[in-house]
Amino acid sequence: MSGESCLHQLQPQTGPVVSVSSVACPKTNTCTYRGVTSNKYVQLNVGGNLYHSTLQVLTRQDTLLRSMFSGKMEVLTDKEGWILIDRCGKHFGSILSYLRDGFVTLPKSRQGIMELLAEAKYYQIQGLIDLCQRALQDNEEKALCVIPVITSLKEEERLIQGCVRPAVKLLYNRGNNKYSYTSNSDDNLLKNIELFEKLSLSYSSRVLFIKDVIGDEICCWSFYGQRRKLAEVCCTSIVYATEKKQTKVEFPEARIYEETLNALLYETLPVPDNSLLEATRRRNNCCSHSEEEEAVELRERVRRIHIKRYSTYDDRPLGH
Repeated sequence: MSGESCLHQLQPQTGPVVSVSSVACPKTNTCTYRGVTSNKYVQLNVGGNLYHSTLQVLTRQDTLLRSMFSGKMEVLTDKEGWILIDRCGKHFGSILSYLRDGFVTLPKSRQGIMELLAEAKYYQIQGLIDLCQRALQDNEEKALCVIPVITSLKEEERLIQGCVRPAVKLLYNRGNNKYSYTSNSDDNLLKNIELFEKLSLSYSSRVLFIKDVIGDEICCWSFYGQRRKLAEVCCTSIVYATEKKQTKVEFPEARIYEETLNALLYETLPVPDNSLLEATRRRNNCCSHSEEEEAVELRERVRRIHIKRYSTYDDRPLGH
């Protein structure tokens, strides 16, 4: 039969798994499913990810999978009887869950929902398509994070006193300068603003981030915990160059990360968080680390602690 098709009808197996026997083809065979008992299990290899499911589940809804496993289409099998589906298998478990139960918990990230939507469209599962599209639309309408901009000292006090979370405030007002800026000051001011936005996107569910554009400073960070100020990092100084004063704006990234970690210690938790206490300890008196290396190390500590905290206390994802 080497020149003939490997098309044949599967017969019910005595064991719990339906498999396809090799028929004269070197590596793969094609077959159709017709007349096979619906409660028998099928072995599925989806992009290298292995799954088992019953024909009853696979043919429950009017989808591409029903066409594949009801005899309307040929399916490809390997020599061990695994049905080969040339798709990414990352979300196939969610596909099976939806077919089995009629609902499924969607991925937490927008990217994950978009990936699942692509698979739902391929397998022609209309209900899951609608579910993913509604979730994506809801995410577009929901603000990722909201950052208040204070316009008075009373408003600042009201925000901080009325919030149980730690707070981080960035004051930036380029117009407060009396002198000219040094050459790198504008770049450093933008770096401070970008870091503030990055932190707010990642930790807005845990920390209240506030913008201040009316203060007397040019660029200054303030950190609050339990409704009181913990620390302040001023990024500006006056320097002398060519017999005149200039304003210098710095970007103390490592210090900002360190004070953010300290502020996180003031979250309300069921038990003390030893990992945060450890991360905020001063390192040994070793001066070999550069400012950049110190910032990279603290960024990684923040990332690890964030992942650990949410895997312990709730299921919220890290912000992109």
